[in-house]
Formats: sequence, structure tokens, C-alpha cells
Amino acid sequence: MKKAKTIEFNFFTYLLIFVIIVAFIAIILKLSYVNTFKIVDGIDLEAFANNRNTTTKTLYATRGTIYDSNGEYLAQTVNSYTVIAYLAESRTTDMNNPQHVVDKELTAEKLSEVFLKHNITSMSKEYILSLLNQENRYQVELGPGGRDITEIIKVEIENLNLPGIDFISSSKRYYQMGDFASYLVGYTLKDDAGKVTGKMGIESYYNQELAGKDGQTSYQTDTYGYKLPNSKEVTDEAVAGANIYLTIDNNIQLFVEQELKDLAENYEMSWATLTVADAKTGAILASGSVPSFDPNKLNITNYLNPLVSYAYEPGSTMKIFSFMAAMEAGIYDGNKTYQSGTIQVDDATIKDFNTVGWGEITFDSGFAYSSNVAATNLALELGRDRLISFYEKCGFGALTNITLPDEVAGDIDVVYKTELATASFGQGITTTPIQNIQALTMLANDGVMLNPYIVEKIVDPNTNEVLYEGKKEELGQIVSVATAEKMRSLMYDVVYSGKTDASMFKPDTIEIIGKTGTAQIANPNGGGYLTGTYDYVRSFATLFPADEPQYILYFSVKQFQGPFKEVTQAIADIIDEIAKYKNLVEAVSSDQSKIYLMDNFLNLDTTKSLEKLKNLNLRIITMGDGNVITKQYPNEGGEVINGSLIIFKTNSNNYIMPDLTNFTRSEVVTFCNFIGINYKITGEGLVSATSIPVGSPIDLNTTLEITLTSTN
Repeated sequence: MKKAKTIEFNFFTYLLIFVIIVAFIAIILKLSYVNTFKIVDGIDLEAFANNRNTTTKTLYATRGTIYDSNGEYLAQTVNSYTVIAYLAESRTTDMNNPQHVVDKELTAEKLSEVFLKHNITSMSKEYILSLLNQENRYQVELGPGGRDITEIIKVEIENLNLPGIDFISSSKRYYQMGDFASYLVGYTLKDDAGKVTGKMGIESYYNQELAGKDGQTSYQTDTYGYKLPNSKEVTDEAVAGANIYLTIDNNIQLFVEQELKDLAENYEMSWATLTVADAKTGAILASGSVPSFDPNKLNITNYLNPLVSYAYEPGSTMKIFSFMAAMEAGIYDGNKTYQSGTIQVDDATIKDFNTVGWGEITFDSGFAYSSNVAATNLALELGRDRLISFYEKCGFGALTNITLPDEVAGDIDVVYKTELATASFGQGITTTPIQNIQALTMLANDGVMLNPYIVEKIVDPNTNEVLYEGKKEELGQIVSVATAEKMRSLMYDVVYSGKTDASMFKPDTIEIIGKTGTAQIANPNGGGYLTGTYDYVRSFATLFPADEPQYILYFSVKQFQGPFKEVTQAIADIIDEIAKYKNLVEAVSSDQSKIYLMDNFLNLDTTKSLEKLKNLNLRIITMGDGNVITKQYPNEGGEVINGSLIIFKTNSNNYIMPDLTNFTRSEVVTFCNFIGINYKITGEGLVSATSIPVGSPIDLNTTLEITLTSTN
């Protein structure tokens, strides 16, 4: 009989058994802990279990639309598309119905034709072909020119029936008018997650209101990410952003943009800005500047809005306010005389702009001549406290709080007597265009100053409730009625007395009041001022009509390198256009039967539209032989009078040169900008000849040369 084997336990066997028992006990304890407590190692286990297979997607709110005062949209969210090309042959299972790019050469050629038609010059045939020739790629995006294309371009590409070409849908911010009022409107940027944020202008200032409220949707998914068929979907709907209506009048803005564009194309300058405001309400009707930018292209060279963010030495337009300060203090006698030319203030010699003056003249004449010595005499008699206190009452040195971002306050601080002297004629202190416009409102309202504003109303698109309404806001009686009337009289003499070159600003249709300003530019590299031929900021402040001002125009330009009569003519043209548009022409204003409010003719039959207007004695130009009107000037709501220019564009590009004989300079500029042709104007007066003969086809890639001849 065999003996049973005896199992021998050594030290290592006991150690192994001990480790196994300890590990088993630890597992039991951990499981008990997990089952007993909700938070384990800082993790909410219940939430973790609920969310590990839950997908949450953001529902982006539709951004609100920005409109002008006529209801034309300036910024709107629209559908956009990115063009993609499938390169992998594996996509195609039936060669009779290919699903990838088969003929790369033909595809690149046809796509480039569409892109170039829409001025997307970066998408040449060669460039597209280089994208299509990439190896080992399943698909490629045709960027950057093929990103964020419009519905129109998408349809044109679809109609080509090119195999392997497809689109990714998204949305983008679209600015219908391009660089029209772009510094006021602003632009947006979209981050990688799809969130849109406003930058600059109204887009930035009212970003929260425009953005609305994003929503989200959550649902359970399987391990592959597919939604479970019976899972509960929880959705918090997005709330669309508010719509904002600006006080901008698109017709007046167009006048401003056209003239500034013309100046910028023909002459060098650092910058120029021009703003028109309603003198009776403070509403900003137009504001343009150069250089400008197109928010669709983001070709920005300057990220500051000149209207509110440029603080510069204003020059002699400041005499409007230093002279009124003297009037309000009771020390002004317009008939009192003084010796013009020079005056000594401490160790500085203050000179009139011609350095020799005009002899012994009255203070009224001193204002008309824009005498620095006259302003200095008044400032020294006033003293620092009274002059600066008056400037502060006029709003200088403080924010106007207009609803635009990055407004600056300027600087009117003076200490020394010489600084007091120069502050009286706008040197050594800085102001902004919007401050000047605010202060000028007192001249049109018997001494009451108005707060400028740019938002007409904000509307909830979901309920049509008006959330905010802009309106006239009085800031107080800054000067007496008598002072306001006296200053208007002095500013009338500036333009019409013939004592200065301000007479060049006179428009043809109405009378205006105004004041010029020329300021030296501080040397950025040290003390003193620049001394170059063009190293000045020149400005013009005007109100019109002269007898009962309804509008304010404030213009300034830095380092303009050209004959200044071109600037004065541009401003006069803008005033003439506004006068005609707003029926300020005295000869017509009394006859209401001669006024016509433009209808909206867009998308209407060309023949029927022309028939409707044929008995109104209007000068109508129709571009193209199409049967539908696609663009009009003036826009809907514009006031036109007998003899006014009307331009229609049809759904045809067969442009024939019309007869522009006897057109004014502003009218021919309007025509050229309307059809989109470059132009060159020589001479003064009315149109006498054009380089393209009447009745000949117009090639928009050429330059139309226009000759003006004086009728005098």
C-alpha cells in the first residue's frame, strides 16, 4: 500500500496566500465603498454613468440683423457653403455615375471661370488644379476662395454638373453694402467651435443683444455614437438675437461714401472722415472715412473708428466755441477793434495764419478772417478757468457715450498762459469728431445741446417688441439764444464775406454757415510740430440751410496731398445732393406737387416701372436691356424733384453709354459708382465729353474719362 504524499509549505507559499487574501479583502472593501458612497476619488459616479453615453450639441442662435433707417439690411446671417472635391476613386462604384473628380483639368478650368466671374481672383485654374492633384487624399476643401461662398455661386457650380464636387453647409455674416458705413456697423469673427463674436462698431457694442441665446440638445448614444432609438431627447431651443435699426440714411451715406472714395482714389492722405447729423435730433445720418474696409473681406488697415476714436488738434473750428465763451461771459464786443498780425504771450509769439494780419480790425472781422490773435485776446481776458469750463460745458474732454465702442475723451487740459492762448484756436488740445458734432447742435437749437445717437430702435424678432428706441435727448441750455444767433451770423460771414477761402465750400443749391480749421500735427518723435508741406489736419464744420439749420456736416482730413479745392468741391457736392434729396432747395420747396418719394422698384418689371415714372419730369438712365430691375438710385423713400437723376440697373450686363452731357460732377460720380466703373475727371463745371462715345458698349474694366467745362 502506497503512502499519501505530504504537502510541504514553505515561507514563500505562506507569503503568496497572504497576499491573495489581502488583495481579495481590498477588492471587497472597494466595492462596498463604491456601493455606499456617491463621490469616489472626486468623481460623481451617478453623473458619470448618465453622461458617458450622452451627446450634447449646441444649437447656435441666429444673430440679429442690422438695418439702416430705411429698412435695408447692412449685416445679416446667411447660408454659406464650402466647396469640397472628392478625390478617392473608391467612392465610385458605377463609372456611368462617378462620385469623384474624374477630369481634374476640366474641373479646375470650369470652377475657376465661376470664381473669377465673382472676382474671387485667388481661385485660378492653376491653383485649383494644384489642390486637386494632391496625392492620397480622400477629399480636399477648395479654400480659401471656395469657403463661405454664397447661394448664387453654389447654384452656378451645381449647374456645371462636375463629378466629385460637393458642398458643406454653414452660415456666415454677410454685409450687403460692402465697405458702406463699415466702421459704424463693424464685423464678426467665428471661432473654431462656431461661436460668433462682434468686433468693432455696432456688432461689438451690441454683441450680447445681437447674439441672442444659444440652446442645446442632449440624447443618449450607443458606443458608436449613434442615437439610441428610444432615448429621450432634451432640447433647450435657441433664442434669436435682436434686430438693430440704425439712424443711418443710406442715400446720404452713399453721397458721403462716393465723394470720399473719389478723393482717396485720386490723392494721397493719411485719413479723412466725414459725418452728417440731424441738427434737430442728434441722429447720425451718415459717417464715412478713408481708408475704409469691407467686412466681408476683412481688409482692415486701421481698427479704430475715426468718428469716436480719433482725438486730434482741431484747429480753428475751435474758435466757434472760444468766441461763444467770450459772448457768454459778457466780454465780447464784435465792433471793438484790435491789432491783428501777432501778439506776445510770455515767451511765445502768436501769429495769424498769414503772419502779418489785416491791420486794426474788429473782432467780428477777426472771426471771419480766422484770426488767432483775436481768439488769443479773448482767451487771455477770459482766463483759464472760464474758457476751459465752457469747453467742458460743450462736452469737450468727456465721452459723449454714443453707443459705439472705443470712444476717447480727448484732452483739453491747459496750465500755462501760452497753452491757454493756443487752446482758443484749437492747438495744444484734442477733440473728436463726435464731440464737435455734439457741440455744434446748440447752434441749431437756440443754445440747447443734443446728445448724438446712432441706434433708432432695437426689436425682438420673436415678438416684434421694441426693446429700445433712440430719441432726441437735450443736454441743457449751453448758450443763450442771442449767442447762438450771433455765432450763426459770424459763421455765415466766414463763407460769404469773401475774406477767406471758405467761400470755396459754397454749394450751388442752398446757403450754409461754416468754419474752417487748420491745425499743425504734433511731432510724434519729440516736441514741436511737423513742418512738411502737407503736415496739417484740415477741417470744416458746417450747418445748413443757413437760415434754419437742419443738418450738421463735420469733415477733417490729415496730410491731404492735393489741391484743397478738390476737398471743398466734394463737400459742396455732398451738401447739394442732400439738399436735393431732402428738398431743401428754396425754389422747389414751396411746390409740393414737384416732390416725389421714390418707390421700391427692385425685382419689378422694367417696362412697367419706366411707364410709372414717365410723366414726372425725371432724368432716368436705365443700364442693361433686362426685363427686371435689380438696383436703383435713389433708394426707396428718397425725395426727388423735377429734373432729378434716377438710375436703374437691370438683370442684363449689356451696358450702353448714355449721354451724360451737362451732368454735374456729383451726378457723374454717382453714375460711375453705381455701375462700378473707374473714372477720371478733368476740368470744372458740367460734363462736356466722355471717352466712351454715347451709344457704345461699356467695358467695366476700362476707365471712363470725363471732361468738365465751366458754363461761366
